[in-house]
Formats: sequence, structure tokens, C-alpha cells
Amino acid sequence: MKYLILGISFLNGLWMLIDGIYVMANGKYIGPEKPGPWASVISWTGVDVFKLGPLFVLFGIAWLVFVGAFFNDATWAKSFGIALSVLTLWYLPFGTLISIVVLIAMVFFIKS
Repeated sequence: MKYLILGISFLNGLWMLIDGIYVMANGKYIGPEKPGPWASVISWTGVDVFKLGPLFVLFGIAWLVFVGAFFNDATWAKSFGIALSVLTLWYLPFGTLISIVVLIAMVFFIKS
């Protein structure tokens, strides 16, 4: 279970970091012109989703920090992973799925 969490968390963090850097440099996200379903949710708030590059970079770094901490059995890793998973639920569909898997695994399968 630990390696599943590490693997999907690493992929999510790396993707968010790269996509955040990409949108800051190019004014669009990697992939189609219109971002995924998460953009519709965020745009309801009036926020320009193409200005969220720094937020993606921050989330990407946070996920990668979690991976390092969890791999090294840091005492705070479980709490950080749970909090990060809850904070990333908005990132439909890919990030939401990963967040749910990590959240369930942390709560039910990983001992403190």
C-alpha cells in the first residue's frame, strides 16, 4: 500500500509542478486548449484559471514533499498527506481520484 501511495502521489505532484510551470510560461495548460473539468469549477468563483500556475507549482511541490516525507516515515507525513489530499479534491478528475485513494489509504491502512 505504501508504494501505491508513493507512486500515485509522485505522479500527481510531478504533473502539477510541470503543468504549473508550463501554464506560467505559455499561458495555457499542457493538453487541449480548454482545461479539464476542474477549470469549470474554479471559474465559477470568477478566477482566471490560466493565472493559477503558481498554485499548481505549490501543490506540485507539496505533493513531492509529501512523497519524500512518507518514504522516510516522517512523523508528520500521514497528517500532511491527509490534509493535502483534502485540499486537492477540487482537481477533477485526475487529482480528485488520486486524492481519494491517498485519503482512504492514509485513514484506513496506514498506521501512525
